[in-house]
Amino acid sequence: MNPKVDIYFTAGCGRCPLGNTPDCKVHNWKSELEKLRAIILACGLDEELKWGVPVYTFQKSNIVLIGAFKENCVISFFKGALLNDAAGILSKPGENTQAGRVVRFTDVREIARLEPVLKAYIYEAVEAEKAGLKVKFKEPSEFSIPEEFQTKLDEIPALKTAFQALTPGRRRAYILYFSQPKQSQTRASRVEKSIPQILIGKGLNDR
Repeated sequence: MNPKVDIYFTAGCGRCPLGNTPDCKVHNWKSELEKLRAIILACGLDEELKWGVPVYTFQKSNIVLIGAFKENCVISFFKGALLNDAAGILSKPGENTQAGRVVRFTDVREIARLEPVLKAYIYEAVEAEKAGLKVKFKEPSEFSIPEEFQTKLDEIPALKTAFQALTPGRRRAYILYFSQPKQSQTRASRVEKSIPQILIGKGLNDR
């Protein structure tokens, strides 16, 4: 165990105002999170605190993390798409997620029941890392560009040039970000706010 990680189990990730209060989501799933922690550490992974949550690594490569939400807690495999998932317990955390896969829990007894399976998945994830396996991401051209963004690309040649000059990963991130909202107005707003960032050659999360 890494003592620096202990704060997560008492105060949460610290990324919202509920941190270090009784209303923090971590307190809803304390037994479940501690059980997941014990299972992962038994597999020999190193424990670190990243993004405010416990992350477990093998030779500095991220393998899994654990986290708490309002309705459940999760163990998340960074490259879960590479796993065979023989037990059929993995799911995508989001519709457009390509690499990550999660297992959601609401009961410590369910975690205990699946302990052998979870350990097998963790060992499989480590072997995939040792073998240097990579998740094959879709190319940006394989995603549908939202109409609101395509209109701007057609209207502003410099924007189209700047967007095409971005790395595939940055282009993919923008397309997914623009596609997420259900309402056209929200999609258009995201596009407008991102245009200056694209024009100077920066990705969605670049600062």
